[in-house]
Amino acid sequence: MTKPIRIAPSILSADFATLGAEIQKIDRAGADWIHIDVMDGHFVPNLTLGAEVIKSLRKTTALPFDVHLMIEAPERSLAQYAEAGANRIGVHVETCPHLHRTVQQIHGLGKKACVVLNPATPAHAVEPVLADVDQILVMSVNPGFGGQKFIQSVLPKVRQLRQWIDERGLDVELEIDGGVNRETIAEAARAGVNVFVAGNAVFREPDYAVAIAELRKLAENA
Repeated sequence: MTKPIRIAPSILSADFATLGAEIQKIDRAGADWIHIDVMDGHFVPNLTLGAEVIKSLRKTTALPFDVHLMIEAPERSLAQYAEAGANRIGVHVETCPHLHRTVQQIHGLGKKACVVLNPATPAHAVEPVLADVDQILVMSVNPGFGGQKFIQSVLPKVRQLRQWIDERGLDVELEIDGGVNRETIAEAARAGVNVFVAGNAVFREPDYAVAIAELRKLAENA
């Protein structure tokens, strides 16, 4: 099942002093989703925003909120993020000892379920739930900070996931996050990715619309 190319700017790279305005700008610039990184300072060495901020931002756009929970014990706070306005909720396989149950919780809240793999986590870690999820996110940097360099060694894992998704006829979005820019997006697209999280590649450019259009064209032409 062929999925369209989607560009999901990560607001981790936006100006936090004007987040609402930044989201409206990337909405007008042609973004498909808004990627929101939630970090707890424990699972990853950084602390970002939480459910209350997401709730405040929800009124700024109708675009889907792709909320990536880089937190310990995410099952304890899934309802908070669902109520705050998340449309898609991503949890790390590394933090979920009962992964099937956590995916079921997300679906029970009426949201799309995403499972996230760190660079060193193999594809087989997510295979048991592959038919149960809506989305797989492969980290192409070690999570915690924006602006890191793309880790090329994740691409075989991406190709394996794409093969499984296609062979089994699954309706699953395949997403990548970390170091996605004009130099790396085509290679990720050729490996089978259709959703691209881009931080600095959008928010460090003078014209968000031009940046998003260029990334989309590179992915579509790959």
